[in-house]
Amino acid sequence: MDGLRAGVLLDLDGTLVDTNYLHTLAWSRGLVDVGEWAPMHAIHRLVGMGSDQLVRELVGREVAGASDAWHRHYRLLRQEARLFPGARDLVLRLHAEGLVVVLASSSPKEEVELVVDLLDAGAAVGAVTTADDVGEAKPAPDVVEAALRAGSVDPARSLVVGDTIWDVRSARAAGVGCIGVESGGFSRHELTEDGAVEVYRDVAELLSQLRTSAVAHLLPR
Repeated sequence: MDGLRAGVLLDLDGTLVDTNYLHTLAWSRGLVDVGEWAPMHAIHRLVGMGSDQLVRELVGREVAGASDAWHRHYRLLRQEARLFPGARDLVLRLHAEGLVVVLASSSPKEEVELVVDLLDAGAAVGAVTTADDVGEAKPAPDVVEAALRAGSVDPARSLVVGDTIWDVRSARAAGVGCIGVESGGFSRHELTEDGAVEVYRDVAELLSQLRTSAVAHLLPR
């Protein structure tokens, strides 16, 4: 593990930025465009999962053009994306505490770049992953493993922060603990049942309790 550092891998959608319901609406409209339909509550439960897997879960098969249709609609909605309170401050605080901060996403590069611009956290962000870095999307471990490599982070001294059970499962598959936040629409009970080591209402609450959270065990002594 020579040269590797302690770090926190931060999910974006539903964790740092309030976009899960925008994605839900984009998927709903995109499915209609390709002749399919699914209730929005069912779509929301799968946001955070890879696109191909999401479509198969919803309609039972692959649907040509569904992912492209989602993306067309999301491009129109993404201007409404807002950072959650505390998102930028959490990134800055983690960096100031001596931890590597990796924005761990399997979203398309252009979507990730928008969030990076919204965060405006400069050098506090140590590394970023996008769909270009990931083979299989969540709940596979690929995004977590890619983020560990990108930030030169020690898996034994790292945590993921995410908002869905797909984040928890991806982290667990990579052998990394996951702190859950409820801001994406999954409850404390659901996240805990799937294995989250802790659950907070949102990143602002995590930030306010950082010194008593699991993150405290990663801080340099």
